[in-house]
Formats: sequence, structure tokens, C-alpha cells
Amino acid sequence: MRITLKLFAALAPYLPAGATDNAAPVDLEEGATVAQVLDRFQVPRGLCHLVLVNGIFVPPGERGARVLADGDALAAWPPVAGG
Repeated sequence: MRITLKLFAALAPYLPAGATDNAAPVDLEEGATVAQVLDRFQVPRGLCHLVLVNGIFVPPGERGARVLADGDALAAWPPVAGG
């Protein structure tokens, strides 16, 4: 199956080569979870503050169980500060 992995701000360097506009298509085995994808690309879990699948928030405690489907978009952002 294929999903789109989107990583923003300080997480963008963890995208695979050839990524454009903070996104890359990623081929996965059926049954892959959000946590498995983040681990595959060595994205530090502690830096994944906001994680969305198809625009829906996935809390940290559910990332190991949330199975992805073909065509899903997985997006992650680090904590952000501003003023």
C-alpha cells in the first residue's frame, strides 16, 4: 500500500530522499501503524507533538495501534513556540 508522509518544521529532514513540499509517497506493508512509519524513518517520537491521519488527530497513546490504509496521509509537526 502507499501513503503520503508529511513532516513539517524540524521534522522535515527525516523525510526520504526526493520529498517535495514536505511530503513523500511511501510504500508500506499492509497493517503498518503510525508508530511503525515514524520509527522506519527514525522520526523522534518525542518530537512528534501533533500527528494527524487524514486531518484527524492521533493521540500519542494511540499511535502504536492506529493502522494506516492505502491512500492515507500521515502528517506530523514538532512542538511550536511563538509569541
